[in-house]
Amino acid sequence: MFHKIKNVAPLPEYRLSVQFSEGITKIYDVKPLFEKTPSFAKLKENCAEFNCVSVDVGGYGIVWDDDLDLSCDELWENGEQVDTPFDGLMAFSDATELWGLNESTLRKAVTYGKLVNGVDVCKFGKQWVVSVEAMKREYGNAHKGI
Repeated sequence: MFHKIKNVAPLPEYRLSVQFSEGITKIYDVKPLFEKTPSFAKLKENCAEFNCVSVDVGGYGIVWDDDLDLSCDELWENGEQVDTPFDGLMAFSDATELWGLNESTLRKAVTYGKLVNGVDVCKFGKQWVVSVEAMKREYGNAHKGI
């Protein structure tokens, strides 16, 4: 299944908040890795380094440095899904990638009322977001697995 990470944020107690492009957020606990994988022990010793986590190029994992990373599949499979006010929302760019559409198709759908502004979609600054529910209603299931 296709999963892509949009954002990662360190939390207290060596946990990570991981936001996926599908509009789902999961909490991943890094502590079990301290004993299973010796290279992760350095994060326990240096909290500042733990807080320097970032999304890898392309969104297919997260990284701390060249030697320490986690795949999006590991985070997805072993993270605990949490409810947030932003669940089920995704950027137009993510929706077009998952559904195999052109972004102009979604903008036209808003113009013609197929996707209703303020109900199905909303614009924040220059960025449009759309609900997963609206995408499924109008375009069926995503081609890349959500």
